Amino acid sequence: MSALDEYLRALDALPPAKRAEVVEEARKATAKLVWVPNPGPQTAAYFSEADELLFGGEAGGGKSDLGIGLALTAHQRSLVLRRTNKEAEKLFDRFEEIIGNTAGKNSQKGWRHEDRIIDIGGCQLEADKQKRKGIPHDLKFFDELVDFSRTQYEFITTWTRSRDPKQRTRIVATTNPPTTPEGMWVVERWAPWLDPKHPHPAADGELRWFTAGPDGKEIEVDGRGPHDINGKPTFAKSRTFIRSKLSDNPDLTQTDDYRATLDALPIELRAAYAEGRFDANLKDQALQAIPTDWIRAAMDRWQEKPMPHIPMCGMGVDASGGGTDPMVIAIRHDGWYAPNIRIPAKEIPSTRAGKHAAGIIVSYRRNQATVVVDMGGGYGGGIYEALHDNDIKAVGYKGAEGTTQRTKDGQIKFTNIRTQAYWRFREALDPAQPGGSPIMLPFDPLVIADLAAPTFRLKPAGLALESKEDVTKRLGRSTDDGDAIVMAWFAGPTYLTDGAQWANDAEMGKGLGRRPQTVMSSRRQPITGRR
Repeated sequence: MSALDEYLRALDALPPAKRAEVVEEARKATAKLVWVPNPGPQTAAYFSEADELLFGGEAGGGKSDLGIGLALTAHQRSLVLRRTNKEAEKLFDRFEEIIGNTAGKNSQKGWRHEDRIIDIGGCQLEADKQKRKGIPHDLKFFDELVDFSRTQYEFITTWTRSRDPKQRTRIVATTNPPTTPEGMWVVERWAPWLDPKHPHPAADGELRWFTAGPDGKEIEVDGRGPHDINGKPTFAKSRTFIRSKLSDNPDLTQTDDYRATLDALPIELRAAYAEGRFDANLKDQALQAIPTDWIRAAMDRWQEKPMPHIPMCGMGVDASGGGTDPMVIAIRHDGWYAPNIRIPAKEIPSTRAGKHAAGIIVSYRRNQATVVVDMGGGYGGGIYEALHDNDIKAVGYKGAEGTTQRTKDGQIKFTNIRTQAYWRFREALDPAQPGGSPIMLPFDPLVIADLAAPTFRLKPAGLALESKEDVTKRLGRSTDDGDAIVMAWFAGPTYLTDGAQWANDAEMGKGLGRRPQTVMSSRRQPITGRR
């Protein structure tokens, strides 16, 4: 326990009258300071030792003021950001309220307070992150983090540093819980604190340590280090989350007006803003193709293993062969899905990407499962060819191609294969169908965000799903995990088509779970094992 924790615990233990007296004495002692944190979570966040802090929860908990206060009192050069330029303009007003004058204000760039430089701005477009490239700040502060994309956050925070060895550097972000799928990456990044199903949950304010593992994926480690990663000493960064509450902000709790405003919010927003719940249901976009509630329901149905005697039916492969996006493999046993497999792009050699990736796919394949390979990005062709040359059943998925298929009721045409695939998955998730939905998905915030991201339009030519290119541009990242899941449902047997045969195979003891023995190489050696 830190000295601050001990102080706060002792303060909370005092009788109310004595506690109020101590707080009042502290106010008088700090009256000449430009800003001091409120007792409680805001103070804990101010003094937190974390390299990366998320401060959030209920609306009105003093989140924006934390970043402003840090910039005015604890850091030499700060970057204070909101997502849009219009929202960033409001930060200037709050700086003026706290400081009490406009001395040092530069409405185009930021504020200079005494010897402190504070850059203020927005990051409205995904490409706007490039404007922050190479500019060092010892404080990077993001207000309402769920409004930013993951790529903006990770890119901008790269330049968190100071030339002064005595100056502490840190990243601080504040946020309310996400109300749209685009913000779910925040729950994933702070999963030990925010994901109710995390296997090793963390307490508010507890430090956890993270670094890049041998495969480039982030891993949690024990302490700062050094840690031996691929034979090199590597140091980890600490991370924590501290929950903010309206009740902890005396500036807004002196009247009931703000609480009444929160209590009057629509029910889908009340859980996020008034209750600060990061596990609350998300508000769907207009014309969202797959309702978020249906995705969550599929995750609630999930179990550790598929039903007995249900073979592996399909594999969806979002291919990779360069860049930074991983290859993602979704594995389906009828409606049951295993957790997605992600292969970092750097592990796939560019000189033989197709054959190497095909070998990985085959190592996971069972029961002659149909492999659906995305052919749209340029990397899937080599995988498809390698699988085909080895007599492995593969389906080329070309999302932009036309189709003659229609919706389940036969009323509306699909404009392309991608629309057909997503709509068929939507139909499979529909809880109102006879017998309910067969889909069971493992909990994954990234999957929720991916599947809920695309919207649709009804055009003269039929139903049209938002293109992957447009979704990627809007989100600032590719929806590889969601696409792989949809592709796994696109082709391959289901219980409706093959259930009777599975039952017969089980009765005859054919051993559907046996792993085929497969050999693949550049010399195209033959496959051995069950066909």
